[in-house]
Amino acid sequence: MSPRRSYDQYCSAARALDVVGDRWTLLIVRELLAGPRRYTDLHADLPGVSTDVLASRLKDMERDGLTTRRRLPPPGAAYVYELTRRGRELLPVLQALGAWGAPELGERRPTDAVRAHWFALPVLRELEGEGVVEVRLEEGDFHLHVRALDGPVYGDGPAPRDPDARLVLDAGTCEAVARGELSLADAVRDGRIEVTGDGTLAKALREG
Repeated sequence: MSPRRSYDQYCSAARALDVVGDRWTLLIVRELLAGPRRYTDLHADLPGVSTDVLASRLKDMERDGLTTRRRLPPPGAAYVYELTRRGRELLPVLQALGAWGAPELGERRPTDAVRAHWFALPVLRELEGEGVVEVRLEEGDFHLHVRALDGPVYGDGPAPRDPDARLVLDAGTCEAVARGELSLADAVRDGRIEVTGDGTLAKALREG
């Protein structure tokens, strides 16, 4: 475990950066917003991070009260990492950071890695209400728990139950939403997103 570095400034922003300012920390939080993850899963979905750095960051985050590590019961018997309540409180921070950084995305570069669930937080910013939304992309499916008070914010693959709304869209549309160039409501009106479902979220999107 690396010693905690500090800006030694009596400022809440500086204190926050003492905890989450290291490279990879907030992206690990992004991944853990999907719920408990094994080390190997985290490493697979954080291309570019070394095993040593990932292990070090996870230890630091556990020390700082952002994550916990526990062993799954048999037959799983693997260790998983998950966010504490304090760690989950970083969701609006990531949302704000993502909104601020949206203009920096530009067009996707050939060297850019992508995972379908990386679009979860930009899409979540656009949704009002409460419920489960399933999103189908060319890169894969993910689902969102809109206004979830506890538990995962999103997850890979189809929704674990019949979703309140199901969205089908192409990569270009999803990228435009992530860049802040297109709202979900406008994309639905333009026919770029197909919305199905009878829940209030689906109805709100169709009427939006």
